Amino acid sequence: MKGIIYCRVSTKKDTQETSLSRQREELVSLAANRDIEIIEIVEEQASGYDLDREGVFQIIELISSQHIDVLLIQDETRLGRGNAKIAFLHWLRKHEIKIYSITDNGELRLSDSDSMVMDIVAIVEEYQRKLHNLKIKRGMQRAVKRGYDPTKNLTNLHMSPGREKIEVPIEEIVRLRNNKLTFHEIAATLRGLGYEVSKATVNRRYREYIEDNDTGLLVKKQPL
Repeated sequence: MKGIIYCRVSTKKDTQETSLSRQREELVSLAANRDIEIIEIVEEQASGYDLDREGVFQIIELISSQHIDVLLIQDETRLGRGNAKIAFLHWLRKHEIKIYSITDNGELRLSDSDSMVMDIVAIVEEYQRKLHNLKIKRGMQRAVKRGYDPTKNLTNLHMSPGREKIEVPIEEIVRLRNNKLTFHEIAATLRGLGYEVSKATVNRRYREYIEDNDTGLLVKKQPL
């Protein structure tokens, strides 16, 4: 597994430097014991009630641009306090990131109250997603009635009888990703437009696009 270590103290007093060092040492040891490859160690001195933290956005950027499996912390309060903690926890859960803590000597165990709040947030978000998908579906149905033919998105039918090859609109994936949609939400949006793609396919195509552009190549639409 690949992981990020996150160390935080609440104030910028010099005495807190010792706490940061201790957190780092203990988390490096936890990672070694769990055979986790550390990609980055993020340290900061900031209030847990503030979500606008440099360390938080550094972690988000790393997870969005690389394959990360786990975030390692001293305890759940290092993620934040109050609503800031719930918001960060929810983002990590949406991106399927495991959280390991020193306190739990492994995967983080949330309190009953935090678990309940997270479940409620997930339910509300799921219904919002359903409403979004229904809106897209209704728009597609209206487009079909006006003459739009979604089968025009299918190519190479002659190459594999019984199996449809579908073009993946990489430009649309990148646009939606830049608008902060998750890969799950992008896949749902594309399915509403007639592209039968999974979250894994969207993720893979986006990674390929990023990697190829890092090497100076221009990626066009690619068939599945």
